[in-house]
Amino acid sequence: MTVVKDEPVAVAYGPEEPAGSGRGERLSALAQQHGALVALIAIAAVASLSFDSFATTGNIENMAVSSAFLAIVALGMTFVIITGGIDLSVGSVFVLGGVLAAWGSRHGTLVALLLPLAVCGLFGLVNGLLIARLRLAPFIVTLAAMLGARGVMLSITDEGADTYLVAEGSFFADLGQGKLLGIGVPVWITAALFVAGGVLLRRTRFGQHVYAVGGNEDAAALMGAPVARTKTLVYTLNGLLAGFAGALNAAWLDSGVTILGYGMELEAIAAVVIGGTLLSGGMGFVGGSLVGVLLLKVIQNVINQIGSLDSAYQQVVSGGFLVVVVIAQTWLARRRRAP
Repeated sequence: MTVVKDEPVAVAYGPEEPAGSGRGERLSALAQQHGALVALIAIAAVASLSFDSFATTGNIENMAVSSAFLAIVALGMTFVIITGGIDLSVGSVFVLGGVLAAWGSRHGTLVALLLPLAVCGLFGLVNGLLIARLRLAPFIVTLAAMLGARGVMLSITDEGADTYLVAEGSFFADLGQGKLLGIGVPVWITAALFVAGGVLLRRTRFGQHVYAVGGNEDAAALMGAPVARTKTLVYTLNGLLAGFAGALNAAWLDSGVTILGYGMELEAIAAVVIGGTLLSGGMGFVGGSLVGVLLLKVIQNVINQIGSLDSAYQQVVSGGFLVVVVIAQTWLARRRRAP
């Protein structure tokens, strides 16, 4: 059999269009893709009516900026999960990126940005090579990377005893703390990254290959998709975005805080799945992941507004919501496949 490497892959890509002939099937597809957005609007509306401080400018701005860093991590995770993979290292890579950026800021903004991108991108590249070329399990590879990145971070901070501060008055600090048209710069950067990510995923051949690999890896290879290269690039991109999110977070906090990032990988995965991306791969879109992040942040904010609930309940509620979403996704998928 002759395999033509550069031919476009002729399969359906991206979030499945409601192409079924039945009305119920179309409604199921819409619910699977946009159910999180409906839940977000409903919860935000109820919270606005229930709590005076929820819909204030300050609270909305704080939620938007604090969501930006997780959203950037979730953006990279979206690509990974669409290929059918998983990355458990992004939380550690995130905090490593923040520490490196804070340390590098004393040598200028360029170093503060390029140093974490280089190191964190290397972690992603190694993940991708081991998973794509050696066909090792993503769970094991990225678990090892999680431990490795956390170890590197601890070694350069003397077991977390040293906290590097961002250089005062630097342009790098403005990236995290500045405002443009009254909106925090991290929010603008996140929006730009999501637009670029959406175009990359939906309008380029690389994006087509990402969907094809996640849909059926063997079929994608037979049709000429560069499976190994695509997976390597996806994990590298994920490492770069996690490192950049950490750097941006350090600029916001004015320091490379070493205790951050624990459980962030699970939050990112939850946001992506809640946003409509299938854990089995082959289907998803970046806008849904952004909605998933906002939904998690709104739930956390509502629990904070209640006040009487311990912060630990945030995890309980988020986990419970994720279970509901996965059950709904499974039910909707089976309904759409049913004759």
